[in-house]
Amino acid sequence: MLVVVCFLMGIANFAMHKAVAESGHPFVEDTKRYFGKHFSPYGSYAIELALLIGAMLFAQENAVLVVLIYGAYTGMNGVATWLLLSGKA
Repeated sequence: MLVVVCFLMGIANFAMHKAVAESGHPFVEDTKRYFGKHFSPYGSYAIELALLIGAMLFAQENAVLVVLIYGAYTGMNGVATWLLLSGKA
């Protein structure tokens, strides 16, 4: 059950990541330009995938604390996405 919860949070994280990456917000564009030199254009997606895989591996071992931490991470992503897309940031 924890693995499914992590997977659903991962889907939400990837959707928020894509929405922010395509938003055209000046902060996001500057960040992509800077980190694009060091990572590939999809490096941030690779980091997001690594976090999801790690959380799912821990969830498979019934590590509830890690799932809660990943849930907090998802919540913070949600707040940041809302701030950037609503124009409040």
